[in-house]
Amino acid sequence: MTQDRQDDFDRGVKNRRAVLGDAWVDQSLDNASEFNAEFQSLITRYAWNDIWGRPALPHATRRLLVLGMTMGLARWEEFELHCKAAIRSSQQEGGVSLAMIKETLMQGAIYCGVPAANTAFKITMGALREAGLLPSPAPLSAAVRVATHHTFSQPQLKAAVQGGAGGGGVPTTAVDDDPEVATARVPIVLSHALGLDLHLWDDLARQLAMLGHPVLRYDHRGHGGSAVPDGPYAMTDLVDDAARLVCEWGRGPVVWVGLSMGGMVGQGLAILHPELVRALVLANTSAQYPKAAQAMWAQRIATVESQGMAGIAEMVMERYFTAVFRAAEPAAVAGFRATVLRTDAKGYAACCHAVANVDWLERLHELRCPALVIAGALDVGAPVAMAQAMVERIAGAELLVIDDASHLSVIEQPERFEQAVTRFLARRV
Repeated sequence: MTQDRQDDFDRGVKNRRAVLGDAWVDQSLDNASEFNAEFQSLITRYAWNDIWGRPALPHATRRLLVLGMTMGLARWEEFELHCKAAIRSSQQEGGVSLAMIKETLMQGAIYCGVPAANTAFKITMGALREAGLLPSPAPLSAAVRVATHHTFSQPQLKAAVQGGAGGGGVPTTAVDDDPEVATARVPIVLSHALGLDLHLWDDLARQLAMLGHPVLRYDHRGHGGSAVPDGPYAMTDLVDDAARLVCEWGRGPVVWVGLSMGGMVGQGLAILHPELVRALVLANTSAQYPKAAQAMWAQRIATVESQGMAGIAEMVMERYFTAVFRAAEPAAVAGFRATVLRTDAKGYAACCHAVANVDWLERLHELRCPALVIAGALDVGAPVAMAQAMVERIAGAELLVIDDASHLSVIEQPERFEQAVTRFLARRV
């Protein structure tokens, strides 16, 4: 063997040890015989030096490629060897993560087939157990799936897509069978305020659907018919929910119409997932609260935790509606009070954490989609100054201040709200 080939062998051994570990390499090399020594030299020089030593792909990427290839070829002995090595590397700097291994197997389920993926997952689970890295149980029984794996229960998501849960009967679109019209009418997602549910949008959803828009309403986590995962929640959790919702609906990019908490989620969605948002309508919302407001939110959370939703229901009605509206429309106010009282106290408090810590203000300059910001002239929860601060930072944004409206402007002034949205759609989308 020439000195050059000896150098190639040494470099190959180094790569082989880095990928498979010393124990396996020592076993292979120490147990070589006159019969297979040349083969061990061959694979060490050519496979482990000439291929694994090529600089264009890091070892981590090559590990995942080998897992996918051996899975597809059903080379299970080789798969198990490299799988165990990859799992060991997950505990080392520069190694592949367990999440990357899982995604490789998930990708393989599509391109190599479900039976191959089933075997690969079985081998990998055994290797994780052997390494003491077996993940926590996550059973897929119905009750656990709704609470843990899906923010939105499947019946609720289906009902929202169809336009109503337990009533409302608002179709997602009146002209979905006509591709040209459906394409012309942009899809719209309506996102509700803290403590309410998708029925906040019943009337507006009906009007938009009658104009031919596909319309989707949904319940935030912790609200309505959606699940109540353990809190507290971050605003990015609610944004992640929204992104999954739009992707599952399959009609994006969408026009996002969000009020209060729904508007905060819309801002985050447009910043973090701009490809999913065609335009924004941000109503009675904020991008950031002053530090002085943190004490108010802390007090509200404490009250809900100690007294339940009954402890804040009347206060919420006073902030959501003007005194004039409360006196003139007692039945409507009673309906919204009932919705607040039905809201899960733990889910509400968990969402309060997300709302209190909303912090999009200094990122609003990143937005490139058309935006309409709506404020209620009498809204103390999200005053006009907050709306103006947002408009100043969003290029080309429009501001509309609705007189005689507090926080739920879509309820107090429904015609003006609808006109503002439809005119914005006609001019800017």
